[in-house]
Amino acid sequence: MVEKVALIYTDKYQNYNFGPRHPLRPLRLKLTYSLMEKLNLLNHNLLETIEPRMAAKEEIERVHSTEYIDVVSKLSENPLDREIQPYIYGLGPGDNPIFKGMYGASALVCGASITAANLVWKENDIQIAFNPAGGLHHALRDKASGFCIFNDIAVAIQHLKTLKKDVKIAYLDIDCHHGDGVQWLFYDDPNVLTISFHESGKFLFPGTGNTNEVGEGRGKGYAINFPLLPGTSNKMFLKLFRYCIPRLLEAFAPDVLFTQLGVDMHFNDPLTQMGLSISVYRDVAQTMRTTARDYCQNRWIAVGGGGYLMTVVPRAWTIFLSRMLGVELKNQLPQSWIDEVKELVPYEETPYLLWDRNDKAELQLLSHPEIAKKMIDYNKELRMLCEEKYLPELMRK
Repeated sequence: MVEKVALIYTDKYQNYNFGPRHPLRPLRLKLTYSLMEKLNLLNHNLLETIEPRMAAKEEIERVHSTEYIDVVSKLSENPLDREIQPYIYGLGPGDNPIFKGMYGASALVCGASITAANLVWKENDIQIAFNPAGGLHHALRDKASGFCIFNDIAVAIQHLKTLKKDVKIAYLDIDCHHGDGVQWLFYDDPNVLTISFHESGKFLFPGTGNTNEVGEGRGKGYAINFPLLPGTSNKMFLKLFRYCIPRLLEAFAPDVLFTQLGVDMHFNDPLTQMGLSISVYRDVAQTMRTTARDYCQNRWIAVGGGGYLMTVVPRAWTIFLSRMLGVELKNQLPQSWIDEVKELVPYEETPYLLWDRNDKAELQLLSHPEIAKKMIDYNKELRMLCEEKYLPELMRK
């Protein structure tokens, strides 16, 4: 059987727009689609590009309270509605500014993730589906948080549960910010394993994701966190990731792998302090592809996430799509895309290669051996935690 990949995309993603000065700009998605197109990935015989639909209110209500959904809907129509105190719901100036049409824009992202989940679960020939607009992992039941109005991931997971009551879902989050919303929404659910690699909450929003957050009730042992130190390099990250992820997924034996592909661990990201380069995502994507095939019934749903450099996100997500399709790309960028970036993103350094190396992080660690040793020892502790706590807990279930 030919295994196909679905890309869920529409130009209407541009409507999820907090304004020109906000870090989460829809330009990321426009430039991502453009690069995929210019590298001929969209013409690949195994790729199907599919338009999403809006999620229905009752689908969103599986995750969010009716009161909160109604508030988002009312403010969407009238951002200046005086009858609502938006800050109670995490909305207003700051991370989640109110904008006209935000209900429809958010419902569309949820619908796109449902579309991806449906395709992977129901279509015999589609094994992988990627919704780059998704990954809004901070939103809580009745509150917006961290640029996320509705939690499209949780909405899609709840949709999968309507298709098969006891479906087992492994949720893997590599965004630099802890996947707190998804973790808390399924904290007592033994059928949803949440795994998050992120910069430690001691240094970064949302301040959660500690190793003692392991789930509760029937869900105890099904929340797993790897809080990383600032400056963690490609080599350190990959060693931990490649060791732990296949073992955890083999132990849990899920029906489907659901990944959040935030790429804000990049060493130049303006909101974080990590040391990864784009090249690491070639290996991360390959590990995800292999483990989905070997341990997750060959089903992989992927969504986007963070990443606040307009020149980094498109290159990283294009690499993910190429790995999904089994395409080896050369380390070069089309001149037409470089010209597009120069025009649309004059405030960022223009890239000329598809992936960069993490010489910057490695050189910093070489010049500070005492810091390097501390980080290596810390990562060894996380690996031991995986071996001695996380894995035995899963295997006992």
